[in-house]
Amino acid sequence: MLIETKRSWLTFGALAAGAALTLAACGGDSSSGSGDSSASPLPSISADSELAAGLPEAIKSAGVIKFGTDASYAPMEFIAEDGSTIEGADIDLGNAIAAKLGLTTEWTNSTFDSLIVGVTNGKFDASMSSFTINPERLEQVNMVSYLNAGTAWAVAKGNPENVDPEDACGKSVGVQKATVQVEDIEARNAACTEAGKEPIDIQQFTLQSDATTALASGKVDAMLADSPVIAYAITQTGQLEQVGEIYDSAPYGVVVPLDQEDLAKSVQGAVQAMIDDGTYKEILAKWGLEDGAVTTSELNPTS
Repeated sequence: MLIETKRSWLTFGALAAGAALTLAACGGDSSSGSGDSSASPLPSISADSELAAGLPEAIKSAGVIKFGTDASYAPMEFIAEDGSTIEGADIDLGNAIAAKLGLTTEWTNSTFDSLIVGVTNGKFDASMSSFTINPERLEQVNMVSYLNAGTAWAVAKGNPENVDPEDACGKSVGVQKATVQVEDIEARNAACTEAGKEPIDIQQFTLQSDATTALASGKVDAMLADSPVIAYAITQTGQLEQVGEIYDSAPYGVVVPLDQEDLAKSVQGAVQAMIDDGTYKEILAKWGLEDGAVTTSELNPTS
C-alpha cells in the first residue's frame, strides 16, 4: 500500500451537474435484482463488425451482454430517484461498449463482494463496478482498463473530530467491504497498534451508500473510498468535505471471466475504439470524470 499522497484530479464542479441523487435513493433496495438503465442516453454509436466478430459464439447468438454491478457507488453506478433505474458512468460506458459490439445489455444489481464470484461462475458475462485492477483480482479474472481513480477520505464539514488520514488512530472510519480501501485502512490500523496507539474502529459496510449515510449522520468519524465517489458524496450531501489529498491512483477495469479471453479482447477493442472516436470522452464529461481519462485501454495491465 502506498501512503504518499498524489494530487487531486477530479473536477468537483462538473460532478455537481450530474444526475441528482439522495442518500435514500442511493441506499435503495440492497438485494440483488435487475434494473432499468434506459435513463442514460448515449451518444450515437455504430457497431464495429470486426470487433463483434471476435465475440464468443454464446454472447454473439444471445445478442446481449449480462453485466453485474453494485448500484451503491455514485457517480459510477447507483439507483436513480425513481427507485429502479440503474445509472452512472459505468452504466453509460457498459452500454456503449455493448453498442460498439452490436449488443444490448442486461444489468443486475448485486452486492460488491458477490460480483467477481458471479463472473467466475457464469451468472454474469462481465462486471463494471469501479473495480480497481490489482494482482489479486488478476489471478481470478481478466480486467480491461478504462479509467483512473485514487483513494480519498471524507469527514463531516469542518472536520469536527480532527481526523488526519495519516494518523487516524482512535477514530471510527467507514469503508465498503471487499474494496481496496479495506486493505488500506487495515494497514493504517496495524501501524497504530505497532506504535502503541489506540486502534482505528473500522466499520465495514456492504453498501457504499450506507458508509456515506453513517458519516453524514455522525455514526463514524470519517470514510475512505474511491475519489469519484467521495467527490460525488460531498457535492450531493452538502454535509461532508474531503480531508487530505487523493493517493494511490490506479486504473478501473471491466471484469471478464479468466477463460473468456475472446470477450476480454473484444471489450478492450470496444473501449479503445470509443477513446479514439471521442465517445469515451463525451461520456466521461457527462459525469465530470475527464481528468481520470486514459488514452489506451489495456488487457490485464500490471503497472
